[in-house]
Amino acid sequence: MIGVPEQDLERFKVWSDHLARALEPLLTPKEVELVHQSDQQLAEYFRAIIEQRRREPRDDLVSRLAEAEDEGEKLTPDETIVMLRLLLTAGNETTTNLIGNGFRALLRHPDQSTLLRERPELAAAAVEELLRYDSPVQLDMRITTRDLEIGNVAVQSGTLVTLAIGSANHDPERFQRPDELDITRSDQGNISFGRGIHHCLGAPLARLEGRVALEVLLERFDRIGFGPRAPRYRPSVVLRGLERFDVLVA
Repeated sequence: MIGVPEQDLERFKVWSDHLARALEPLLTPKEVELVHQSDQQLAEYFRAIIEQRRREPRDDLVSRLAEAEDEGEKLTPDETIVMLRLLLTAGNETTTNLIGNGFRALLRHPDQSTLLRERPELAAAAVEELLRYDSPVQLDMRITTRDLEIGNVAVQSGTLVTLAIGSANHDPERFQRPDELDITRSDQGNISFGRGIHHCLGAPLARLEGRVALEVLLERFDRIGFGPRAPRYRPSVVLRGLERFDVLVA
C-alpha cells in the first residue's frame, strides 16, 4: 500500500522494529543508536522515492501524500517522511502484535478456539475481544488542555498523563468477568485504537488483517498448538508483543 519494492520489505521490517522501540521509556545506549540509524536510513530511502513519485505518480500512498494539497499548500518532504514513518511503524508493529497475542490467547483457551472453528462468522467479534483481552498497545500519553479532576485527583492544564489502555480494557466497571476471554461476550468493546480525534487511522485495516489471519489459519490447519519453546515477550511496557512464538500445526 505504501508503494515500496517487495525486495525491500525485509529492510522495512528491521527499520520498523527499531523505530517501534523509540516509544519505550527505558532503552539501552545501543538501542538508542539503532533507533537513530534506522530513522536516518528510512528518511534517506523515502526522500528519493518521494521525489520520484512527484515526477511519476503511481497508485500508492507515497504518491497520494506527495500530491496531497490543502488550500494550495502541499506537504514538505520532511512532513511526508514523518507521515510515512508513522504508517510504516504503526501499521506493522501493532498488527503483528494483535495476531501474535491473539493466537496465544486462543491457544491458552481451547474452548474459544474450538468455538471459532465451529462458528467462523465470529471472527470479527473474536478480533474485538482479542484486542481487549491482550492489547497490542498497553500505554499511551496525553497532555491535558485544561484543569480537570481524574479519580478525585486534581490535574492541572499542561500535565502529561499516562493512559493505561491494557488496564482499562479489563475494567470491572465496564466488563463482566473482564479477565476471561469470551468471543461471544455481550458487553464487547475496547479502547485499543484510542478515541475521538486520536482514534487510530489504521483501525479498519488492522481489524481486517486480524480477521483474515484468524480465518485462514484456522481453515488451513486442523490442529494448532504450542511449540517446544515457551513464548517470549519483548522487554517493553508500551507495546506488548511476542519476540518468540513457536507453534505446531497439522
